[in-house]
Amino acid sequence: MVRGKQVLVFVSAGVLASGLMVAAWAGQTAGKKVTRADVAAGKKLFEEHCSICHGIDGKGGRGPSLNRAHLAHAPDDAALKGVIVDGIAPGMPEGWFFDEDDVVNLAAFVRSLSKIPPDPVAGDAARGAGVYAKSGCSGCHILNGAGGGYGPDLTGIGERRRASFLLQVIRKPAAALPEDFLLVKATTGAGETIEGIRVNEDSFTIQIKDAGGRYHSLRTAELKDLQKLRGATPMPSFEGILSAKEMQDLVAYLASQRGKP
Repeated sequence: MVRGKQVLVFVSAGVLASGLMVAAWAGQTAGKKVTRADVAAGKKLFEEHCSICHGIDGKGGRGPSLNRAHLAHAPDDAALKGVIVDGIAPGMPEGWFFDEDDVVNLAAFVRSLSKIPPDPVAGDAARGAGVYAKSGCSGCHILNGAGGGYGPDLTGIGERRRASFLLQVIRKPAAALPEDFLLVKATTGAGETIEGIRVNEDSFTIQIKDAGGRYHSLRTAELKDLQKLRGATPMPSFEGILSAKEMQDLVAYLASQRGKP
């Protein structure tokens, strides 16, 4: 009986000690708060982990430009920190390896990028509007609610992308494809050919958006053929079609599309 009491006392003491350790650790964790953001530390983290997509100066590349006051996925600092930690599927990975200080410092640096003025743009935006119209861009792109929806929406594109990136896309669109972009050509069991942009794909089905904006959901096992045209894009190169001046005017027009403040 005495031995049972000893065991009980030992277990109780162990539970108490564990509880005290957990409480102490929780207290230390709760007490760890960033009192002041370190923008310089955030800049270093950005250059190491974010610049490959957003550019060393935050003006964009594969990822959108961050040198603007209004970020679509981060209207406030809490949302910005959430984006840094959780990422944005499918292009932006999670920042699970950042600690609390890192997230605060990164967020502070990203906010500081809004003070960097946009690149100067050669060309005339008014003339560029005419180039946009005559080149048939609205057949694939929506701009301020007008146009087709096959290609990316260009509303506010000047706020998301730098002028050099826009010029690159106009000249060589295949060189600037998003990582998740894939053009596919499917042949059904009935012999119908459907070509378009892959919207979604799993082990059994594939969803395709064609040039007319129609969506097709197909069972892959029932297809005669499915070609994945990696590196291909339905957008033509305008090099040799537009003059250098016209391309600069078109870039100026697109760069002027900065959305609503």
